[in-house]
Amino acid sequence: MGDGSNRSAGGNRPPWLQQYDLVGKIGEGTYGLVFLARCKLPGNRGKCVAIKKFKQSKDGDGVSPTAIREIMLLREISHENVVKLVNVHINHADMSLHLAFDYAEHDLYEIIRHHREKVNQCINQYTVKSLLWQLLNGLNYLHSNWIIHRDLKPSNILVMGEGDEQGVVKIADFGLARIYNAPLKPLSENGVVVTIWYRAPELLLGAKHYTSSVDMWAVGCIFAELLTLKPLFQGVEVKATPNPFQLDQLDKIFKVLGHPTQEKWPSLVNLPHWQSDQQQIQAHKYDNPGLCSVVHLSQKSPAYDLLSKMLEYDPRKRITAAQALEHEYFRMDPLPGRNALVPSQPGERVINYPARPVDTATDFEGTTSVQPSQPASGNSVPGSVSAASVVAPRPVPRQMPIVGMRGMPAAGMTAFNLASQAGMGGLNPGSIPMQRGPAPQAHPHQMKRKDPPGMGMQNTGYPPQQRKRF
Repeated sequence: MGDGSNRSAGGNRPPWLQQYDLVGKIGEGTYGLVFLARCKLPGNRGKCVAIKKFKQSKDGDGVSPTAIREIMLLREISHENVVKLVNVHINHADMSLHLAFDYAEHDLYEIIRHHREKVNQCINQYTVKSLLWQLLNGLNYLHSNWIIHRDLKPSNILVMGEGDEQGVVKIADFGLARIYNAPLKPLSENGVVVTIWYRAPELLLGAKHYTSSVDMWAVGCIFAELLTLKPLFQGVEVKATPNPFQLDQLDKIFKVLGHPTQEKWPSLVNLPHWQSDQQQIQAHKYDNPGLCSVVHLSQKSPAYDLLSKMLEYDPRKRITAAQALEHEYFRMDPLPGRNALVPSQPGERVINYPARPVDTATDFEGTTSVQPSQPASGNSVPGSVSAASVVAPRPVPRQMPIVGMRGMPAAGMTAFNLASQAGMGGLNPGSIPMQRGPAPQAHPHQMKRKDPPGMGMQNTGYPPQQRKRF
């Protein structure tokens, strides 16, 4: 975009924009636009950031509820495996909101697609295990602080490129995230959540109360996709309906996992659409279910055991993030590491993920000029669309010595009343302050069973027997 790109279509730039050199547009979705920029201020000069520009609210008040929700959560949380909100900017002329995030070069969507379409080989076990462990580590932190993400999918899971955080996973896009407490307030009034391929069956069947278990179902779907390079349950969504029931998506799930039964899922009969749509979903018989054959894993393998526990029908029996981190799968070679992008074995070929063009022909106001698109250095951006990342050619990664992920202290969660915040829907009843660090009591669906020793909510690093990785 050059110097000319730093001016809006009308030649007027908001003062805060003087802090950045804009490179180009890197993403676009229902929320608005995402731009790649470099900081100009001393101390951060040259640092890449992703600026997420929100469209004005449909209500005409100029403030996006999605943006407010994202800000309210991200300003209060801090964890190595959660994307960092660097700054918040507002244009007073039109009350448009702009969020600046740390820049990540990759996301799981692009990594999976590259292996499927270009490399034509599976992602190595070490990388899969490292990506999954870090995703669970960040999710455990969120759940410990009573936050449900509600939109986990590969394009919202970022991976850092070159630098001290190379190969580190960042959970991004908190536009649908919510606080939940006990007693749980119904969340169904928030409408349909979670991209359909990663949506838990209780949501599809109209559950009015749900917890962090919906995130764990999505993680199970992502885990399977990392193993097979294709979505596990690729249903066709019926659009423009407030009804959460999606017959084709349920059909895809039942064909792999078999038909749910009341014996395995006692509360199944209480779900609204299990009763009202029983002619459609109960009449069909599903024979020869086989998750193991779909993901090409032995039923006796730890990987299969972990995956099947993530894809448990009954949300009360579904494994939690804290329990998953302690699973045997992560205590076997190859052990997970902090840098997921290094080769798994000495001499193994390095996968260089390709660059994706940055649109330098669109300025900050969304006006198109005649400048051609160019590849950029750096990028993947928190956004709700897969195009919200730009992947640049990456030099051969350094073999980082990995003793284990640094123990991340639980960030102080300052008390704030989300019920009083615009667009939060009063999801913090009674002005209950956020928990500081790990929650002092188990989640509602954890209380139903007693955790084995060492299965607490806090997880400060990799399995203790992990060896150094050179």
